[in-house]
Amino acid sequence: MEIITSKTFLFKLASVAFLLFSGCSMSAQQAKRNYLEFNSTKEIQEFFRYKEDGSIIVSGHRGGREKNFPENSIEGFQNVLDQIPAFFEIDPRLTKDSVIVLMHDATLDRTTNATGRLADYTWAELQDVRLKDSDGKLTSCHIPTLEEVIEWSKGKTVVNLDKKDVPLGMIAELIQKHKAENHVMLTVHTGAQARYYYDRFPSIMFSAFSRNAKEFDDLMISGVPANNMIAYVGRTIDESNEKIVAKLRAKGIPCMVSYSPTHDKLKTAEERKQAYLESLKANPDIVESDFPTEIWPLLK
Repeated sequence: MEIITSKTFLFKLASVAFLLFSGCSMSAQQAKRNYLEFNSTKEIQEFFRYKEDGSIIVSGHRGGREKNFPENSIEGFQNVLDQIPAFFEIDPRLTKDSVIVLMHDATLDRTTNATGRLADYTWAELQDVRLKDSDGKLTSCHIPTLEEVIEWSKGKTVVNLDKKDVPLGMIAELIQKHKAENHVMLTVHTGAQARYYYDRFPSIMFSAFSRNAKEFDDLMISGVPANNMIAYVGRTIDESNEKIVAKLRAKGIPCMVSYSPTHDKLKTAEERKQAYLESLKANPDIVESDFPTEIWPLLK
């Protein structure tokens, strides 16, 4: 039998503390290895430029739908970054008193323990509201403001702001306030939207709709340089958009597909895996998914 002296006890306690500290430290180091930090326009544009090497960048749609982590939450973004490098498509919306928060739906019912339209709540009234994960399980996570997310994401990742109900001018003011051109991307549905932001932020990146010839032409006449763009071309690359994809890539613009409307809706991880593997044969440049951590291992 081991005799536990005070000296032995202190040694064991110190050893346990060291192991615990080391574990936390390793986790932080792992997360940091996955961070996407850009200190200049050239760095972020080079990262997203089409490279003709078969490499694929992963985007978390609404931040991701990982178990126990809500979509459009800082906790959900961090959970993904703890595992893989990724950037995130997120959804800014306005409260009743014009605070910009993250919420995909116009209503609170699906993703929170509250009900009704987001636009009927003030920011103060949302303080006790908590987010649900994709299984409907209530979590301790709160609805974040866009400003919180922009501050959090600097030095960690890129957040791609979808176009919901927030006026372009309000988004522009927030980007300018935080000097966020090197870690905020803007989803634009039209060439006019792209031009509005480009005139104010000539170095910022856009995720531009270019699923067909009409959208491609509209984007080209905007005058926004190819270096500032990635292009969303639809659910996959096939005969319906392959000519558009070729034109975009010839300009150095990478092409993004989204599996959220299709494969992400399959019930099991194995079903999704098989569907992902089949679609990855189309060689997209960027893949957007509700399950980014399931996509990443398949790229190896």
